Parts: sequence; structure tokens; C-alpha cells
Amino acid sequence: MTINNSRVVTYSPAYTIVPTYECFNRCSYCNFRTEPGESPWINISDAASILKSLQNQKVCEILILSGEVHPRSPKREAWFQRIYDLCELALSRGFLPHTNAGPLTFAEMEMLKRVNVSMGLMLEQLTPTLLNGVHRHAPSKLPAVRLQQLEWAGELQIPFTTGLLLGIGETADDWWETLAAISQFHQRYHHIQEVILQPHSPGVQQSFNAPPFNPHELPEIIAKAREILPADITIQIPPNLVNDERWLLACVEAGARDLGGISPKDEVNPDYPHLQDQVLRKILQPARWELIERLPVYPQFDGWLSQELQTSVRRWRNTFKSPVEI
Repeated sequence: MTINNSRVVTYSPAYTIVPTYECFNRCSYCNFRTEPGESPWINISDAASILKSLQNQKVCEILILSGEVHPRSPKREAWFQRIYDLCELALSRGFLPHTNAGPLTFAEMEMLKRVNVSMGLMLEQLTPTLLNGVHRHAPSKLPAVRLQQLEWAGELQIPFTTGLLLGIGETADDWWETLAAISQFHQRYHHIQEVILQPHSPGVQQSFNAPPFNPHELPEIIAKAREILPADITIQIPPNLVNDERWLLACVEAGARDLGGISPKDEVNPDYPHLQDQVLRKILQPARWELIERLPVYPQFDGWLSQELQTSVRRWRNTFKSPVEI
């Protein structure tokens, strides 16, 4: 079968492991967090059982997605060690870890680079006005703190995913400013794999009283983002948050070429079940789009990885071998 590269949409077969839901931030739109001390941390033996159950399934990426423990908390060191141990465990079982655990120190990022093929952190929005709104009680959502992560990831040569959260009180100009900042860091370090455009989608836990972001606006935003971002950055959209098949196709036509990690549950948006790959293919194929698997690290970044990580990646590249290199 021959695939036209311009008609390819990718996704990562993934599973999310949450070290803890506790988080010292209190973003008013969050449907993920629990109060510090109220969420038990996953233990290594339970994680090992989960990974064992996944080994005969087509799961490549293990997303380590954690609530944030305060940098000055006495539990911070143990929290970070738990994340590191989970990544190491996933690697030992043949999976490829990708960590998103909020802002980290330079030293923490440097350590996690040893056991992750890529990492990520949403910028969300750079506008400081949100510090008087949805981020009023979220110290780690300071724009300068988020931007610092992008810079450190570049300095450390960590393949990185970031993105925008749309509809939390920002303006259209804020979108373009945030995208321009991502573009500038990428032009300096060439390390951004994907930019996610995530529409705010209300859930039962949040206190933020606002309607969902209108997904019908997404194609125009994607087209503008495609103009702002360098061509080697992929635009990603979460298909479970665009529940109209026509508009999902419109997003792809506008320039979104990745659907993210598809796992049994969207931990960030638990009220919106993931569309599985079979369903997505039924939507895409009639419009002549091919959905294919990808790894959580893109081929151009393989050389940034340790030899041990490259060996694991090479094994998966052979498994996912397809007519196009993704």
C-alpha cells in the first residue's frame, strides 16, 4: 500500500500512569487534581502489574502524568524519585516513557532525560491577566516559569511537547503571542515536536464557570498556527474534545496532523472518553486520510537520546514500520 505523506494523520498508542493526583496548584478549570495529602501515590508493584497487563497490547508510550508537589515541600524528593522509578520501570518492560509533571528544576529535567524519550509541559497561555482569574491560586502557572521549561528543554536537548489551552479567559492576540514564543524557542533549539491546541471542555470537578470552547473555531486557529509555527513542528488536537466528525476533519484539513496519545482514559479530561483508533479510522478514511501509529519521539531527535534509549526506540520503529517515516 502506498500512502501519500500529505494525507497522513498520526497518533501514539499510549497508556497513562499517574504517580499522584495531588497538586498544590488550584486551577479553577482543573478536573484532575486532589488536595495535597488526599491522593495515595501509586506504588511500584501496582505499576508493574499494570505494565505486565499491557505487554501483549499495542501500547508503546507510557505517559507519566502527575500532579505537582511544591518545590519546597519535604515530599518533593520522594515524589520526583517515584516519577524516575516509574520511568525506569516502564523502560525495563520495553515501553517508551514520556513525562509531564509540571515545572521541574534543571537538575530534575537532566535526570529524567536519562529515562524518557521525550517530555512535555503545556504553556497554556502567556497572558499574566490569568493570574487574576483561573490561575489565581496556581503559583507554577507563572508565564516566566513555563517559558523557562522550554528553554531548559532546549539546552538539554530534550524532545518536547507543549501547547495552548483555549477558552480560559484569554484573547485571540494571546494565542498568537504564545505561539510566537514557542516558535522563537524552537528556532533557537529545534526541540519542539508538537504543539497541542486543546479546547477548554468543562468537567464535573471544576469551579470555573465558563462554556466549552467552540470547536468550530479550531480550524481557523489551526490554520493561523500553521503560519506562525515552523513547518517541522506538528500541530496536535485531542479528538475526544472535538465531538463533531465534520469539524474533526476540518481541523485535519486546516493543518492538524496528530491526535496525541490514545489511551483507555483521558486523565486530564475524564468526562470525555478517548476515541479509539478503530473509530478514528472510520472517520478519517472516507476523507482519504490514513491514521498511523507513531512513537513518542520523532526520528529527527533519535540522536539526542542515550544509546540505551536509542536501542528501545529502534525496536519500536521496526514494529511500527510503515510506508512513511514518522
